[in-house]
Amino acid sequence: MEKSVKAMETFIFWSRWLQAPLYLGLIIAQGVYVYEFMLELVHLVAKIGMLSETEVMLIVLGLIDVVMIANLLIMVTIGGYETFVSKLDLEGNPDQPEWLSHVNAGVLKVKLAVALISISSIHLLRTFINAPQIEDRVVIIQIAIHASFLVSALAIALTDKVMMQTLSLSSQTKH
Repeated sequence: MEKSVKAMETFIFWSRWLQAPLYLGLIIAQGVYVYEFMLELVHLVAKIGMLSETEVMLIVLGLIDVVMIANLLIMVTIGGYETFVSKLDLEGNPDQPEWLSHVNAGVLKVKLAVALISISSIHLLRTFINAPQIEDRVVIIQIAIHASFLVSALAIALTDKVMMQTLSLSSQTKH
């Protein structure tokens, strides 16, 4: 019986590798965003002098949005792989992201929530700049979505803080 339990535990632990193709898919998705970014940048440069200041600002905000989504993809890909699949052997690598050394599921969730708020903020700014062309209903819905992201991020951060304090107290009482 012990042998079959050990085999099952080994199989369950091995199953984390099923996520590896998902992270590879996110890398491919990031390649799509690089392509979209380059197309939009070429459009901006090709139309220089023909665009109004507002149009330039909207295109630049779109570029920033793509960069922020790409950053989110990097955080999810690297942080998720490191946390859930396998440790990355990056010791001594000067390009190792600083945040990676203390990433865990809670930190990753908070970082993702903040990234989503940032992306939502860019979308909202684009909406405000382009407000005359957008229905009031759409603006209100976008504000509500942004507010729900803010409340969710605060709840996640608070939950993570309480969990860390609980773990800290738990480990102190054991010593």
